[in-house]
Amino acid sequence: MLDMTRVTTRVLDVATTVPTTPLDPGAVVDGAPAAGSRALAAVSGVEVGVWEMTPGTATDVEVDEVFVVLSGSGTVSFDDDGEQVELAPGSVVRLRSGERTTWVVRETIRKIYVA
Repeated sequence: MLDMTRVTTRVLDVATTVPTTPLDPGAVVDGAPAAGSRALAAVSGVEVGVWEMTPGTATDVEVDEVFVVLSGSGTVSFDDDGEQVELAPGSVVRLRSGERTTWVVRETIRKIYVA
C-alpha cells in the first residue's frame, strides 16, 4: 500500500502567497510593480522557488536561471539583442547571468524558477 504521508511531503507548495515589496524606483519604467520570491528547495546546490511580479514595467539584471510561468501574462525583452519573449502559463525561459532585461507584466506573473 502507498504511504500518502510520505508522498505529500515531496510536493512543493507553489500556491502559497509570495510576499512582495515595491521594486527599486530606479528600475521601474511604468506603474508601481512589486516583486518577491519564496525558496522551495535546494537541489545539489541549486535553488528552486516561486517568484511573482505585479503589473507594471521594470528593468533587471539577470542571474543564471530557467523558469516556467505558472500564471499571468507579460513579456520579457532582452536589451542586448532586442529579443522579446511572450510570457503565459507554460512558457519556459532561460535567463543568463548578466543579461539586461525589461519586464512588462500585464497580469501578475507567478513562475517557478531553478537558479
